[in-house]
Amino acid sequence: MISSTFSAFVYDPIYNALILIINVVPGGNLGIAVVLVTVLVKLILFPLSRKAVVTQMRMKELDAPMKEIKEKYKDNKEMQALEMMALYKSKGVNPFATFFLVLLQIPIILGLYFVFLKGGLPVVNTDILYSFVKVPEIINMSFLGFIDIAGKSWLLALFAGLTQYFQVKYSVSPPPPRKAGVPMDFKEDLARNMHIQMRYVLPVIVFFIAYTISAAIALYWTTSNLFMLSQEIFVRRKIKGAAARGTVVVEG
Repeated sequence: MISSTFSAFVYDPIYNALILIINVVPGGNLGIAVVLVTVLVKLILFPLSRKAVVTQMRMKELDAPMKEIKEKYKDNKEMQALEMMALYKSKGVNPFATFFLVLLQIPIILGLYFVFLKGGLPVVNTDILYSFVKVPEIINMSFLGFIDIAGKSWLLALFAGLTQYFQVKYSVSPPPPRKAGVPMDFKEDLARNMHIQMRYVLPVIVFFIAYTISAAIALYWTTSNLFMLSQEIFVRRKIKGAAARGTVVVEG
């Protein structure tokens, strides 16, 4: 059951945006509309996503001083935390930027899922349509001429899994290599295991979920991953280019 608040602020706007785009897409192709809605949502979130990428790059640059702080205050966790926060502040880094972006995306992702799973397409729910959104004359459920967007597609699910792998590979920095004879502490071991899970296990999970639910979800996941991967490459190149020119990237 979708709550009234969630429906009013998330589900209904996404549903209406999808129907609105179906009206203007040639042939009323639902697959193309799913791609365009996903891109639209990602563009709206782009300023926050860009800030998260910049934060990740700056935090990577702080690895060395962070290690020094950990070593210096290894017996004083409270002082260690204070020094780390002071370092973040001095470098203008907000370590919670990525976490906030993840939290913000959760209701949007749930909204997209409900639209694709519970929307009932090709039948349109006219009860929640805005006054300026008309019912499409035709809704084509075939994507690329051979994929039923309402059914299951192992091909799109495979693309979802593969793009998830490359997105994680490019955006998440691997942990430093283990030094022979040097034991790892709990945090380092946890970080290494998490990285392995995200890089190799998550794409497999995405594949099975995308295949089990529907081709629409698989298409959304694939489009989302490709957009995020392109965004990551674009932002990183822009920042590195600015650094090479001696200019400063300012975050609003």
